[in-house]
Amino acid sequence: MGKEKIRFEEYLDKYGDLTYTNVGISMLPMLRQHRDLIVIGKKTKRCRKYDVGLYIRPPHDYVLHRIVDVTDTGYTFLGDNCLNKEYNIREEQVIGVLKAFVRNGRKISVDDPFYKAYARLNYFFYPLRRVRIKVRSRLGRLKRRAKKGLKKALKKG
Repeated sequence: MGKEKIRFEEYLDKYGDLTYTNVGISMLPMLRQHRDLIVIGKKTKRCRKYDVGLYIRPPHDYVLHRIVDVTDTGYTFLGDNCLNKEYNIREEQVIGVLKAFVRNGRKISVDDPFYKAYARLNYFFYPLRRVRIKVRSRLGRLKRRAKKGLKKALKKG
């Protein structure tokens, strides 16, 4: 018999905490894909700005991003390495909150003062990060077009 899969929210209900490896690049540089471990606790109270929440994006995707705004009806989330915010995430979609992460064998709590400073500074520099990523993307596009044009010119010549 194979192991039965259990959904994250069921695991959190049963055990309270979930330790898992990070998948994806949306929380770089804080969390590195397949290298860092994350410790998620079951959400027991309303989240606060700068918490990193685990939420369900319909239909069944789990997303771990930072809360950048708390509203009466829910939250606005943004990945540390993302350009676009996700608005109107409802309270019931958020199933867990980051408690700590493990990098190179060292456990870093979200209560650590350096972590708290990182979270605030990272969001403070969001407008600059947006510009940098857009410029880099456009330069990459121009470079690809130039290469393509050069290849066509060399074939004709």
